[in-house]
Amino acid sequence: MDNLRELWAFIRVRKQFWLAPIIIFMLLLALFFVFSGNAGLVSPFIYAL
Repeated sequence: MDNLRELWAFIRVRKQFWLAPIIIFMLLLALFFVFSGNAGLVSPFIYAL
């Protein structure tokens, strides 16, 4: 949790708000991979990328 807080402080202080959507997308993608659990479910999405 400290890492997220520190990252948000960096984004806020340096006015790098364009990084926020990229980070949110990466976190959602990571959660998708973690909670899918089944490789057969994820394979079509990886192939499409």
